[in-house]
Amino acid sequence: MSKIQLLISGGWVIDPIQKINEPRDLLITGGLIEAIGNPGEFDAIDLPDELRIDANGAIVSPGFLDMHCHLREPGFEHKETIESGTQAAAAGGFTTVCAMPNTDPAMDSVASVKFLVEKARGVGQIRVLPIAAITRGRAGLELTDMSELAEAGAVGFSDDGDPVSDGYVMRHALAYSSLLGLPIINHSEDRTIAPGGVMNYGFSSERLGLVGIPSAAEEAMVSRDIALAELTRGILHLAHVSTERSVDLVRAAKQRGVNVTAEVTPHHLVLTDDWVTGEATELRPHVISYEYDTNTKVSPPLRSGKDVQCLQQALDSRVVEVIATDHAPHATVDKLCSYDDAAFGISGLETALSMLVYLHDRSGVSFETIIRSLTEAPAKIIGREDLGSLREGTQADITIFNPNLQWKVDSKQFLSKGKNSPLDGVEVRGRVLKTIYSGNVVFSL
Repeated sequence: MSKIQLLISGGWVIDPIQKINEPRDLLITGGLIEAIGNPGEFDAIDLPDELRIDANGAIVSPGFLDMHCHLREPGFEHKETIESGTQAAAAGGFTTVCAMPNTDPAMDSVASVKFLVEKARGVGQIRVLPIAAITRGRAGLELTDMSELAEAGAVGFSDDGDPVSDGYVMRHALAYSSLLGLPIINHSEDRTIAPGGVMNYGFSSERLGLVGIPSAAEEAMVSRDIALAELTRGILHLAHVSTERSVDLVRAAKQRGVNVTAEVTPHHLVLTDDWVTGEATELRPHVISYEYDTNTKVSPPLRSGKDVQCLQQALDSRVVEVIATDHAPHATVDKLCSYDDAAFGISGLETALSMLVYLHDRSGVSFETIIRSLTEAPAKIIGREDLGSLREGTQADITIFNPNLQWKVDSKQFLSKGKNSPLDGVEVRGRVLKTIYSGNVVFSL
């Protein structure tokens, strides 16, 4: 037996891949999971206290994988860096993040992919995997050399917040995806439907006099991309679905055998457009003192309560497989302005777990489903099935969290440079206690 690094005992282990949902102990050696045993099975091993982790009262799961995250480097280091972003990710229980290509320059070349990989290897606290651009400069006109980008380490392709509006370009991107075995991840929005839109179209937008983004803007693009995936037999992954009709389209496509998967964010699973206007909610029982909160401005926008309920059901039934944060950190000045002028995005890595505990408490979505959506499901989609489980002999990426620990969100204490959270000042439950990456504790509360 190799030199023992850690013994985790007393925790409730949930590993959907192995169908484990019961008390177990874990032995870690050489950066790998050496063994999973029954409670107390390894107690006789002579170990110093510093190598023992008491997980009593906590859930032990595979390390979370976020397949949609913005690290902003290079080009926007005032908003986030690879170092600060991975520190925030570790605090949120994530051991792997997929970095989106909306950097400057865009991640559309082998050199830019290699920069991310090498920089992350040097200063990153956890694993960083590149999502390369679909088109050069993310301009939506000319495909990147997807084959070379895949060889350099890209695990998927996306123009991120800029949808590929040209159907011919998207058709060929999807055709290539089937050859490479990697997903095309499109931002589903037809901007000709709602030019200048800043929040969900409905009562709240009318009340505030803001340009609304109707559900149809998302659904039209979802419908087109599903049709193209069906035509090409490509691999389509839909980022941050947010509407009831989008879910219906995904469900119907799956029934026809289309190779389509979808993700939903914690904020779209929990928050509604009532949060924009500062209305009291169950999670936030007090009315905030201003007419709108720019920290709620996100793309796609926070939707109606009916949409939120539908997304919850879709996650529970696995129509939507993945939870991804869409972590979008911004400098304070980007949000300290009018709603029209504010940047889109929520800093979500460090509050994701708490929102998902709230989801569990209020909707009954099981922790097993939540953990599967944060581990097994995204790992499979990006072709990294070596991740996302606690199988013996695999990398010791582990998250330990207490679902009952209460705390008050204080964005000033975020490890992320982005303090833009609508949950700032809100009392929540659920906190990561420790994050272990490759056998090493990279975060400890």
